Amino acid sequence: MMRSLFTAATGMVAQQRQIDTVSNNLANVNTTGFKKSRNNFQDLLYHNERVAGVASSSSTQVPVGVHVGHGVKHVTSEKIHTQGNMESTGNQLDISIDGPGFFQILQPNGAIAYTRSGHFNIDGLGRLVTDDGMFLDPEINIPQETRKIEIGFDGTVSVFLRDDTEPEAVGTIQLARFPNAAGMTPIGKSLYLSSPASGNPIVETPGINGMGTLNQGFLEGSNVSVVEEMVNMITAQRAYEVNSKAIQTADQMLQTANNLTQ
Repeated sequence: MMRSLFTAATGMVAQQRQIDTVSNNLANVNTTGFKKSRNNFQDLLYHNERVAGVASSSSTQVPVGVHVGHGVKHVTSEKIHTQGNMESTGNQLDISIDGPGFFQILQPNGAIAYTRSGHFNIDGLGRLVTDDGMFLDPEINIPQETRKIEIGFDGTVSVFLRDDTEPEAVGTIQLARFPNAAGMTPIGKSLYLSSPASGNPIVETPGINGMGTLNQGFLEGSNVSVVEEMVNMITAQRAYEVNSKAIQTADQMLQTANNLTQ
């Protein structure tokens, strides 16, 4: 009898984790370059009271065993790296990636982080930086007398100086991709770090060897579907209620058993 109490409790904990993940997805529905998370669950160990295939007589065997499960556990929270919708901004420093790849961002500690958010600015020294002031790697410097910036599909950054009619190349944006992007570690601020699970970064020019291309004047939106997340939230809520009902039922059965002696 007590086993059902703990089994249902694992179900409530699992659905609470699901609600936490859905809430984070919905909170970031307007976050540039955000990738939604998905929870994966596994059933816990089973108590096998009778194993399938054991002999029931000298000439017969049991076709189906008897086993009782002990609930569920949360095993992974996986980032789903599908493409988000492209949103036109008209800003010459907004860049989206069409296809695989991440921008490389140099953090203050010297480590490289990776992002799909292509909203950049120019700092006081003319360098392309993120909203938090971190540099794009490799570093791109925009001359002060620049009146127009052009960014090609292949990552080439060109500028028009003063009254010049011909552009001048000032650098190339490189992208990185990973054998297992889901294995990257999210650290907030739309940034990821590589990990042993993600594999080493493969740095390429945009459009080369399967790397995505760049689109100037566009940003990649979040890949969160509000309708899908609402359905997931309702499903988790109902599952939570059912598991709590199972605990109440087990409690009532225990109460009934205790009252037999009265």
